[in-house]
Amino acid sequence: MSEELQGNYRTRTDICLRCPRGCEVQTMLGPDDEILNMSGNKCKLGVDYVKQEIQDPRRVLPTSIKVKNGNRPMVPVWTPEPMPKGLLLELAKDTRKIEVEAPVHVGDVLIDDWRGKGIRLVASGEVTRVE
Repeated sequence: MSEELQGNYRTRTDICLRCPRGCEVQTMLGPDDEILNMSGNKCKLGVDYVKQEIQDPRRVLPTSIKVKNGNRPMVPVWTPEPMPKGLLLELAKDTRKIEVEAPVHVGDVLIDDWRGKGIRLVASGEVTRVE
């Protein structure tokens, strides 16, 4: 995403990720981030994508957490639903403090409701228990 200021208005360019086309969507925003004009999108998905990016940008967080008594020291995890982009670093920092007990299986929910925000952290790898 790139931005350019023009008086009270700003223009931003986003590359839409909703389909393989990767349209470059130019959006002119007013002083209160209202969309004044949008161009470059080949379909409605581009409009929806840019609106989401302006109003509530979200991302999936892939990371890993420590495992005790496992055949591997860490297990890959992710947030299966996109979460607010502004919370990514907080969750990433919190995952450094987490340690789970082996075994861990793909699909295990390791955090069900992070900080009461409805964000889940789910295992995307296997770690077997070793004694």
